Amino acid sequence: MARKDGPLYTLGFAAAVCTVCGFFVAGAAVVLKEDQATNKRIDRQKNVLLAAGVINPDASVTSAEVTRLFDEKVTTVVVDLKTGEPVTDVDAATFDQRAAAADPDTSRPAPKNDAQVLRIPNNGLAFRVKTDTGELVVIPVHGKGLWSTLWGFLALDAHDVNVIRGIAFYEHGETPGLGGEIENPKWQARWNGRKAFDEHFNPVITVIKGKAGTPEADPHEVDGLSGATMTSNGVTHLVQFWLGDNGYGPYLKRLSEKGGS
Repeated sequence: MARKDGPLYTLGFAAAVCTVCGFFVAGAAVVLKEDQATNKRIDRQKNVLLAAGVINPDASVTSAEVTRLFDEKVTTVVVDLKTGEPVTDVDAATFDQRAAAADPDTSRPAPKNDAQVLRIPNNGLAFRVKTDTGELVVIPVHGKGLWSTLWGFLALDAHDVNVIRGIAFYEHGETPGLGGEIENPKWQARWNGRKAFDEHFNPVITVIKGKAGTPEADPHEVDGLSGATMTSNGVTHLVQFWLGDNGYGPYLKRLSEKGGS
């Protein structure tokens, strides 16, 4: 029998503790997996609704209310990002776009880009949202900021995809009070009414350094984030990338040609 003050006893005791703890951690992961998936789904739904302006950022909304509003107002579609055409053999309710982008079988390498997007999924999600003032299309966007990858949603008028109606970021690691202001509802509200594209359908919306004028005066410019130039540039790059030909550009062109249908 090993002595309780000897090295064999210490190693054996440590191994036993690690085994027991590992068992409980693994068990908790299995038990909580379904809850985590549900919470992830509801969080995505909430941020789609925030970008579309269906939910007020200052309002307290329950998970049940988020699900009800999403089911009532949102139609989720899967589109082929190369052609812009709807995809009918993929379940939009369960499709995981981030996982698809990480899988070489369901994605392709991105060309060199300022947003530092590495891979593009073959298919992407688009959300058609009914609002009190019309219909919007909400697309996922992401790219590098200063310290982290910024994940969000951009809302456009479905019948005139040149008009931006909202933006929402739900995951990032930027500096609170500086780059973290991408979550500030007041800054996000400055996007409403801006123009995404120029006359040749090139994405030109830009977060500038300093203050932009009204959407009428400066349609392609949005206020910069004070003290956060790199994050501001990152937002410009990621929005332009996903509006472009390697992102949702083909889908948005198709909507524009068909009047939003």
